[in-house]
Amino acid sequence: MTSSSLSPVAGESNQSRHPQIGSQRRRRILAAALVLATGLAYGLLPGRAEAQSKNVDPKVLRIGYQKYGTLTLLKARGTLEKRLAPQGITVKWTEFPAGPQLLEGLNVGAIDFGTVGEAPPIFAQAAGAQLAYIGNEPPAPTAEAIVVPKGSAIKSVADLRGKRVALNKGSNVHYLLVRQLEKAGIPYSDIQPVYLPPADARAAFERGAVDAWVIWDPFLAAAEKQLGARVLADGRGADGKNVVSNHQFYLASRPYAQAKPEIVKLLLDELASLGAWAEKNPKDASAVLTGELGLDPAVLDLAVSRFSYGARPVSADVLAEQQRIADVFHSLKLIPKPIKVSDASWQQAQR
Repeated sequence: MTSSSLSPVAGESNQSRHPQIGSQRRRRILAAALVLATGLAYGLLPGRAEAQSKNVDPKVLRIGYQKYGTLTLLKARGTLEKRLAPQGITVKWTEFPAGPQLLEGLNVGAIDFGTVGEAPPIFAQAAGAQLAYIGNEPPAPTAEAIVVPKGSAIKSVADLRGKRVALNKGSNVHYLLVRQLEKAGIPYSDIQPVYLPPADARAAFERGAVDAWVIWDPFLAAAEKQLGARVLADGRGADGKNVVSNHQFYLASRPYAQAKPEIVKLLLDELASLGAWAEKNPKDASAVLTGELGLDPAVLDLAVSRFSYGARPVSADVLAEQQRIADVFHSLKLIPKPIKVSDASWQQAQR
């Protein structure tokens, strides 16, 4: 990995070279850089949005998944393929390193369906992606966290002021960081965000190139078990109440949801059934994931203990939570315009 891959958004380097830049100007620089970077990440700068209006292949269901979770279990067990075979439908699986990259695949027509955390669909919708919220898992607030090296002098979120914090731009952990900083009274502009995908972020964390890392399971569990990383804060507050819910969302491209609503319903049914099995049989679920992912069983046992299962249609309350996240991101200039999250609900997609 080159040194340039450790560079944060453009605003940080400007701030480093020119400490006299005022806080308002720094915020404008950071916001402009993030909007540009997010647009690039989702492929939604001019000339790309038209790729969303792809043709739907009625005989192939293309699913994007990440290295963990219910979709990985679904892929490993093969039950979806068995249900779709009588209809002559095959399933194609594509792995992505994180939610923003997965939604880029959804946006350009590479996949029809996938799962991400809370923040990626907000960034994507703000950038104009044609997506539809299909379902969500229950909250899993401890399955993501801000971690520091085991010997770090950082003892609280307040100590992150001025520090280099690694995170995947636009992922669910982005909102966790925003909310925990808010609770600690630290403006987002007072940290130095270093935007890296999980593998690069771990490398930077290991060699001390960043002071903290905001990450989700199973990368979180691996950092704890293998590196001795210390959890500074997760999705819970000191009072035991959730600072963030950390919902996992299932999304489809709007063209696919409109063309194949019966397959979308079948997917939700299959995910709900699989979730019920995994919740009752966590050791078996961990064993399946171990075989599928090749990760340390101790890492997966810890990660599975914090995961939530039980896909269900997205309720008005959950959409309202997403709207609050979108409003916060807009107030911080992390997205370029206000959005109405309910416009991306499956019910809207079917109209």
